[in-house]
Amino acid sequence: MTEQTSAPQADADNSKEPGFGIQRIYLKDLSLEQPNAPQILLVAAEPQVQVELDIAVTPLSESVFEVAIISTVTSKVDSKVLFLVEAKQAGIFEFNNIPPQQLDPMLGITCPTILYPYLRSNIADIIGRAGFQPIHLNEINFHGMYEHRLMQAQQAAGKETEATDESKIILPH
Repeated sequence: MTEQTSAPQADADNSKEPGFGIQRIYLKDLSLEQPNAPQILLVAAEPQVQVELDIAVTPLSESVFEVAIISTVTSKVDSKVLFLVEAKQAGIFEFNNIPPQQLDPMLGITCPTILYPYLRSNIADIIGRAGFQPIHLNEINFHGMYEHRLMQAQQAAGKETEATDESKIILPH
């Protein structure tokens, strides 16, 4: 009888343990545009590539969040767009008994770190399927990106200015 009463207590103790789980990882959106094809494909010049990256967090319930990495890869030749790829790689993550001060860093660092390899693979794949040399995005320091955003938020709160679109990170390639 002692074993029966201790088992429910053990379950109750385990439910208070911090927990993190991945419910699903999925490609939410992907588009490829070649607005100047086929003429631009005949130009023999080195393309210039620009990569933009952003993170979006959407609460789905008290303990479940969707985190998405949004990326735009633009390749230009002679100031004309060769191709444009827009991708949104997302995941649904569950957090149980995570202290509030740890939740935000997990959403801004841990979750994007998990999603990023999927985004890199999908972008390289779609560019290769479009007939171009695949572009493999560089590794990202999401901790540094998170710290940068915190600093921007603190500065914005001190100045009390309107929020601008400065939060997007533009990566050199």
